[in-house]
Amino acid sequence: MATRKKATAKPAAPTPATPKAPVKAATKPAPKKVSPAKAPAGKGAVKKAIVKKAGAKKPAAKPQASAKPVKAAKPEKTKKPKLVRDSFTIPKAEYVVLDELKQRAARLTRPAKKSELLRAGIKLLAGISDAAFLTALEQVPAIKTGRPTLGS
Repeated sequence: MATRKKATAKPAAPTPATPKAPVKAATKPAPKKVSPAKAPAGKGAVKKAIVKKAGAKKPAAKPQASAKPVKAAKPEKTKKPKLVRDSFTIPKAEYVVLDELKQRAARLTRPAKKSELLRAGIKLLAGISDAAFLTALEQVPAIKTGRPTLGS
């Protein structure tokens, strides 16, 4: 029988002592994400998951420089007053006065809404004396509350 000769391994050449730079993986552009609206639809449509590279690392957070000023606390926001919606009955003659007051405000370069006029009147009434307030109330006749009839 023939005997097989064993191959003798040659000793490896000594490696140089110079340090090598770490080998970086080739960078590929990240695959574009496909929005669901643009993705092909149908039975054969398959969504591909985007896989992060194993060697990719998030950049370390940069320490904050002491030269940046510290932001002051935000001032508390003032809460808006709660609004109340209401309806009321008013004589037509007084309603016409509201329209005249709106036109007067517009001529004075300060257009106003009916609600602004009513609120201004309330502020004026709140600021007058009790005697003047009673006099103003006596000049306003009482009316029947509720919705007016269709004929009036």
